[in-house]
Amino acid sequence: MSFREPPAGQGQEQNGEALFVYGPLCHAPLRAAVLGVAAEAVPARVDGFVSGAVPGREVPGLVPVDGAGAGAVDGLMLRGLGAGAVERAMWFAEVLGAAPVTVQAEAGGLRLEATAFSCAGVSGGAWDLARFEQALGAAWTEAAREVMAEFGKVSAEAMARRWPTACMRAATRLRAAGRAEGSGKTGPGIRADLTAARDVEILKPRTPYTEYFSLEDPDLRFRRFDGSWSRRVRRAGFIGGDAATVLPYDPQLDAVLLVEQFRVGPLLRGDPRPWSLEPIAGRIDPGESAEDCARREALEEAGLRLGALHRVADYYPSPGAVTEYLFSFVGIADLSGRGGEIGGEDSEEEDIRTHVVGFDRLMAAIDSAEAATGPLILTAYWLALHRERLSGWAWPERCKARKTHRFPGGCGAGVG
Repeated sequence: MSFREPPAGQGQEQNGEALFVYGPLCHAPLRAAVLGVAAEAVPARVDGFVSGAVPGREVPGLVPVDGAGAGAVDGLMLRGLGAGAVERAMWFAEVLGAAPVTVQAEAGGLRLEATAFSCAGVSGGAWDLARFEQALGAAWTEAAREVMAEFGKVSAEAMARRWPTACMRAATRLRAAGRAEGSGKTGPGIRADLTAARDVEILKPRTPYTEYFSLEDPDLRFRRFDGSWSRRVRRAGFIGGDAATVLPYDPQLDAVLLVEQFRVGPLLRGDPRPWSLEPIAGRIDPGESAEDCARREALEEAGLRLGALHRVADYYPSPGAVTEYLFSFVGIADLSGRGGEIGGEDSEEEDIRTHVVGFDRLMAAIDSAEAATGPLILTAYWLALHRERLSGWAWPERCKARKTHRFPGGCGAGVG
């Protein structure tokens, strides 16, 4: 069993109004964002294939299998699509790295020839729509609205490079929208009862730059505290993604692990020494929690497995012009024998060196401004307040080897 590519010059004419979708486009809100129109969707099946995903991505592919009843892929047949909707679907598929193929699908008791999209290099089990919808459906839909606004203006190849960061920005917007409702915290009620939806008007949007980061430069007006509207103003904002930071702390050594790396921000400011001391940090992936991001980054940047995570704060480090929102933690870790390692993600050209320093030396570095990054300073001051409480935490394997107990609950109690 195999599929074939649509004949040159014939794919859209013969199959343009019949698309078989079996992956992300089965998610109705995403499908509407991509197609730009409502589409009749009928349950359909393609026999002789199984579906899988490209490792590390959510893009599915069709894998032919031999033998009667050996495999089938369930999906939807989209009918009544105009040429414009099909072109939008083709372009979006190309953004995801998928190519059109012709398949024979059964839908509504009929066997129809249709166009599907498939990626090469798929592996693993069947692509899971329910898992996708729960973890990524909303973020992909929001990202699709952003990228489909560029349909006809930007090549699919160029947009493919921007798709991962579009998803990151989308997840950030969704996280911001749900922050108050999902936090479970009401706060003391100091701020005025003003909202973006009711009390800010975007008069002229502008997005002069979009790549890994984005720049928005809108004309807007906002509600003043006396109830009147401000004058029309122009405000630029640097659009980044949410990130997690974590400072590994070893209570037995009373030491932390810092990372040192080159940073373009200090360079562009004119700092003659643009290598900075920081906690471990990284962008939160769509569908990932801040806690999971902190643990993942600790492994990637320092090869370090963290124990319990203690939340320090969630905050905007520079709200005047930057959208970045940080989730900062202290993570319990065994730092014995650590420090001096060089690591980082090769694909991102990271060059990261680790340092293990005692708490007093950390505070001296902050006092002297040798350590001058906001997340590190904030986390260090939090640690100064909570060191005595954290002194009861310990690393289970090390305590077991030493046969010691440092607090009533037993060595390692509460370590996550």
